[in-house]
Amino acid sequence: MAKYVFDFTEGNKELKDLLGGKGANLAEMTRLGLPVPPGFTISTEACREYLATGAVPEGLFDEVNRQLLHVEARMGRALGDPADPLLLSVRSGGKFSMPGMMDTVLDIGLTDASVAGLAQHYGGERFAWDSYRRLIQMFGKTVFGVPGEAFEEELAAHKVHAGVRIDTELTVADLRHLVAAYQKILQAHTGREFPQDPREQLHLAIRAVFTSWNSERATLYRRQERIPHTLGTAVNVMAMVFGNLGSDSGTGVAFTRDPATGAQGVYGDYLANAQGEDVVAGIRNTVPLQDLERLDKTSYDELMSIMATLEGHYRDLCDIEFTIERGKLWMLQTRVGKRTAAAAFIIASQLVDEGLIDLDEALQRVNGAQLAQLTFPRFDLSGEPEALAKGIAASPGAAYGKAVFDSARAAEVAAGGEPVILVRRETNPDDLPGMIAAQGILTSRGGKTSHAAVVARGMGKTCVCGADDLEVDTAGRKFTVDGRTVSEGDVISIDGTSGCVYLGEVPVRPSAVVRYFEGEVSPDDDALVAAVHRLVTHADEARRLRVRANADTGEDAARARRFGAEGIGLCRTEHMFLGDRRELVERLILARTDEERQAALDGLMPLQRADFVEIFQAMDGLPVTVRLIDPPLHEFLPALEDLAVRVAVAHERGEDAGKDEALLAAVRRMHEQNPMLGLRGVRLGLVIPGLFGMQVRAIAEAAAECARQGGTPRPEIMVPLVGAVQELETVRAEAERIIAEAGVSGIPIGTMIEVPRAALTADQIAEAAEFFSFGTNDLTQMGWGFSRDDVEGAFFPRYLELGIFGVSPFESIDRDGVGRLVRIAVDEGRTARPDLKIGVCGEHGGDPDSVHFFEDAGLDYVSCSPFRVPVARLEAGRASVHSDGSDSR
Repeated sequence: MAKYVFDFTEGNKELKDLLGGKGANLAEMTRLGLPVPPGFTISTEACREYLATGAVPEGLFDEVNRQLLHVEARMGRALGDPADPLLLSVRSGGKFSMPGMMDTVLDIGLTDASVAGLAQHYGGERFAWDSYRRLIQMFGKTVFGVPGEAFEEELAAHKVHAGVRIDTELTVADLRHLVAAYQKILQAHTGREFPQDPREQLHLAIRAVFTSWNSERATLYRRQERIPHTLGTAVNVMAMVFGNLGSDSGTGVAFTRDPATGAQGVYGDYLANAQGEDVVAGIRNTVPLQDLERLDKTSYDELMSIMATLEGHYRDLCDIEFTIERGKLWMLQTRVGKRTAAAAFIIASQLVDEGLIDLDEALQRVNGAQLAQLTFPRFDLSGEPEALAKGIAASPGAAYGKAVFDSARAAEVAAGGEPVILVRRETNPDDLPGMIAAQGILTSRGGKTSHAAVVARGMGKTCVCGADDLEVDTAGRKFTVDGRTVSEGDVISIDGTSGCVYLGEVPVRPSAVVRYFEGEVSPDDDALVAAVHRLVTHADEARRLRVRANADTGEDAARARRFGAEGIGLCRTEHMFLGDRRELVERLILARTDEERQAALDGLMPLQRADFVEIFQAMDGLPVTVRLIDPPLHEFLPALEDLAVRVAVAHERGEDAGKDEALLAAVRRMHEQNPMLGLRGVRLGLVIPGLFGMQVRAIAEAAAECARQGGTPRPEIMVPLVGAVQELETVRAEAERIIAEAGVSGIPIGTMIEVPRAALTADQIAEAAEFFSFGTNDLTQMGWGFSRDDVEGAFFPRYLELGIFGVSPFESIDRDGVGRLVRIAVDEGRTARPDLKIGVCGEHGGDPDSVHFFEDAGLDYVSCSPFRVPVARLEAGRASVHSDGSDSR
């Protein structure tokens, strides 16, 4: 029979797949001899079997009961003993940290019979009855699904009746009445009494944690963080230790470095006379961890020693949860802590300086998504805007939007395209949809370790917590501060770097990281910029993949070069046919004779040539892949409906509509039911005589002109939408003739692989192509058989919700389907032409996960938008040094 239950003494930090992150780290701390309460972990395998069958694995609870005997022996107390009861905590713990997304139940084992024994042997009656009411509330909500509001409203009513402000001021009599009221609430919602068998409580709590893996909020979080849905969660059962026994007890969360900035020092929150959930829930404002030195220096000194041990052992920022029970320090959890993007880069660089890791490992500690966050703008405070309030800077960034006071409304407003700031007293896991939708999060309670802060940092969202001056009225959809009222819909700005809250929209300025890439800031001017420079530079040294940019103008090309692009992988020539030139395109389309068509082409040619001169000069010495015109020509004409209206109105007014009538006839003649699969790309070049020839001549003459000026132009000509080698051969023959006439040599001619047939016949096409570049946008559309413009808003949200997509295939490469087409084309293309150069120019070229795939598939380069070039550089470096299977999540 399979083993499902493991004592903390049996595991280590490498067993995250089996024991989950929390269980593996509890085992590691136990192995290091740190003060961890006795306990055991139920494996993720048990959870997966439970979710698959709907039943607890055979023998699981027998294993649990045997392990429980060891815990009872070590604690000297027994579960359910009315005289001196052992209480347990039951916590979830997946392989990857999912803060607050799954369920926890504390104080398991308390019953009507044992509450008196707890009072006698621990902190007296007040403590015992407060623990009992917490158990019923948490158990009722987690195990039986009783709405949390029912308990919260009852607690609020009792505080009003007792004339107190916070729950710690309730008397023993108040708490007795509250327990009775809670039991009635549970019975009213479930039809059954609160379980009085401690083992039944434990078994039900374990089932609830298993079930919570598939809760709506956990599923949504995994989708957001791209965590596989198949992993399951472990369950950690631990002897309870109590931080709510009086002033000599408490609970806290500590970081070995500041998770917001990366600065070294003592960071965290502490709350005296409280349980751990009170800290992370943010229901009471905490004190800084430094205050613990004054309150309990012995525990503080021991905690500092343990923090140093853990950081040295894990070689990274550690996030630690601890409880002090009557002066005794207990470690409840540690993990590699979530951090902001800025802190990730700074800490990685610090650890290199400290000799704990090398630069290759430092690259694995950061990622492209974090680098992208660092390019977000910051507030421009030169106008000295007046701050409404100031809270704790929990997650940096500059965010503005309409103030919204509940999660559902935030998601609704954001779906309408308007930026929102989610404002709450404190957040909880049920607020996750609104937190994802919002530009930023503002709370009046909580600190750097509250739920809002931890989740925001993990998602890269701007967050300000603990703005005490705000009186948040969620029912009234407003908050007040110093007599001023901000209602739902009013625009506010929050600064996650300073903690300031402003009324209205504060202007923004470019981030220091963007200014560094633009060449405006020296790496020596700023610690963050220095860390980014160091790691991106190392990525450049380590990477095999080259990085190019998609750019269509000299200005974009110059910016791409400043951002580190090593050439242009996609120059879209269709963008050169817009604006004032549209009239020339209209003349081309309306041409009735060869002479009229040639006149239109002759008008376009010098304009195209000038465009290419500008781009070749900006990219002098670097390759520039020019894609010949791709979209159907009718996209350059007015819309059919607009033209029909204009013609009808002209007729009604008796005006001359000759030109519009000609255009309307042309649009109707060229109208296609599915333009994506119609007359475009290579087909257009073969059907419209001279169109591709004009573009090739412009490229060749521009290259010749740049060479005469002393430059080193390196154009490459890319033929789009090829599905058969014969198409490419026909275009190539004309192009080579024109290039020779221009007196230029050495211009490679290749093709864009974006039709599945091209990928499947790559060996044939490679005979006529000197390079391939994957157009993964179209390859995805044609591979899946849907149009991006039509389906992303139509059914993608439902597909993501159902788990059919883990992420949009337009956002990250579909490795199994589209990715297989890529691999086939690479293998067959290089079989036919071993020196075939292969790149990708779809938007996937700048997606971090996709870059790793392209490295593995053996491509030579990726190409992406200029602003994503640094991300691609970093990820290409990470892909090259990625060898240990580590995950940067």
